[in-house]
Amino acid sequence: MRGGPGGLGRGGEGKEVGLWRRDPMSPENVTARSSFSAAEGQQEPLGGVRREPAPPSRPVPPVPPPRSAMALGKLQKVLISESLDPCCREILQAGGLRVQEKPGLSKEELLREIRDCDGLIVRSATKVTAEVLEAAERLKVVGRAGTGVDNVDVEAATRKGVLVMNTPTGNSLSAAELTCGMILCLARQIPQAAASMKEGKWDRKKYMGMELNGKTLAVLGLGRIGREVATRMQAFGMKTIGYDPIITPDVSATFGVEQLPLEQIWPRCDFITVHTPLLPSTTGLLNDSTFAKCRRGVQVVNCARGGIVDEGALLRALQSGQCGGAALDVFTQEPPKDRDLVNHPNVISCPHLGASTREAQSRCGKEIAMQIVDMATGKGLTGVVNGQALSKAFSPQTKPWIALARALGTVLYTVGKQVQGSVQVCTLGTPLKEAGSYLTPAVAAGLLAGGTQKEVTLVNATLLAQEAGLKVTATHSDVAPEPDSSTGLVQVSLQGTPHQVTGTVQGSTPALRQINGATFQLPAPLSGPLLIYRAKASDSSALAMLTGLLSKAGAQLLSYHSSSTVAGEQWSVVGLSAPLPSLGELKPRVTEIFQLHLP
Repeated sequence: MRGGPGGLGRGGEGKEVGLWRRDPMSPENVTARSSFSAAEGQQEPLGGVRREPAPPSRPVPPVPPPRSAMALGKLQKVLISESLDPCCREILQAGGLRVQEKPGLSKEELLREIRDCDGLIVRSATKVTAEVLEAAERLKVVGRAGTGVDNVDVEAATRKGVLVMNTPTGNSLSAAELTCGMILCLARQIPQAAASMKEGKWDRKKYMGMELNGKTLAVLGLGRIGREVATRMQAFGMKTIGYDPIITPDVSATFGVEQLPLEQIWPRCDFITVHTPLLPSTTGLLNDSTFAKCRRGVQVVNCARGGIVDEGALLRALQSGQCGGAALDVFTQEPPKDRDLVNHPNVISCPHLGASTREAQSRCGKEIAMQIVDMATGKGLTGVVNGQALSKAFSPQTKPWIALARALGTVLYTVGKQVQGSVQVCTLGTPLKEAGSYLTPAVAAGLLAGGTQKEVTLVNATLLAQEAGLKVTATHSDVAPEPDSSTGLVQVSLQGTPHQVTGTVQGSTPALRQINGATFQLPAPLSGPLLIYRAKASDSSALAMLTGLLSKAGAQLLSYHSSSTVAGEQWSVVGLSAPLPSLGELKPRVTEIFQLHLP
């Protein structure tokens, strides 16, 4: 069984995370690349010929921290659309956010209320659909106070650049304890006996149960909740076996679970409990075929997500006696309209109570509020579902590299004049060994910034790039050329063309090292208003005219960097205090020229 496509594979409320998963934001498999293809050129002051003196190279002031590298803007107003612990509201307000609590909104009411909100906090009842996201003109983050996010259209949120986060640990103990209670209830028929007593009966013989000691429990999904269930039921003397495609057998053995292939699990277990996310690969995990392979009278528990157990197959197994009993906290449709399962005498059911404890609700409310406040204040990101690369944008060490990658993408798009085809991002140098995963979306964001009407962020850059026919892949080499070997280089190439840009970070400033084979001995800062042009190395008229145009426009030349000469031409990068209103007078004097305004 393999991970289903698209999405991180989240379980239900208080349910499992991290199983049968794949990160939708991850790049292609990273392979090593051992050589740096660009030749290092030597700096020649203005091409090594007599020209008008160029202004000396001066460093641009350090780049201000990028606005979390995704244009999130400022979070101001948060809507809480379901009942949460009061601590959630209190933490948000203490963090400087305006909070509106309106539980129980209808779809129409939610569409109206969400229009001017920057954040939305939900549990499991609110359906954050594509329609809701489209109506949310200012929305920047959806926070799920719980684990599962299947009530949120994550793909639609990603496309719009809306961050989705959850609280993956808040509900684990509550869900595990409910599961253990369900197993005990199945073994001793406690709910049925209690109901019989309320009817005035005394049926001691009717409710003959079984001991758990010596019985075999199969735990399908061995993440946080699965292992908590396993260790608790071991205390009752149960033998625990299980399956998980992510957790290794050596790891599961440390908490007493023997991992087996699914085909070996079905005939060996007396009880089965599922703790997987609901994915295409786990939908109907227990079905007619798997029930037929089980011991007659097997007991089934589902406190994860409705649909993991095929409800029709379960009812048929109960009616035939192949399944001796089932305990269900979740259903394919909630509340269930078809009552046949709920009304079956051997079924114990609850109305999705996995996370319904005071402790879990307090933890989840507190955690999601703290996560949103941390995001709003730029402290960091945790619990991110659809923007893993974005979490790196809050680190002081990675911020300038993300800014560099985005700037290189923008420069490459401007030079190459296209946003289709294959782009390769090569990181060079040991410090950047793990950087491909977050620099690739940043490069994609830079490439798309000039060619799309949509706001491009680290959240949606990868998805929008794919839809635009742009494939961005990453490679890495531990070897970086001097003098950048200690810090590293990022090289971005448009495959099948001569267009390639390379940059590094100096202090906290992104800087251009090379463009289309021409090297800057002194890297050119990539920040603020920039004028980049290519001209004949022997012609200084463009620089002279630029000086006059800047004077007329009331702008200043902040820095000037020229590259090595390639085929008689060189590139110049000019830092400006303000962009020029027109490039018309300069175009006849250069081969190509463009203006950029980088963060």
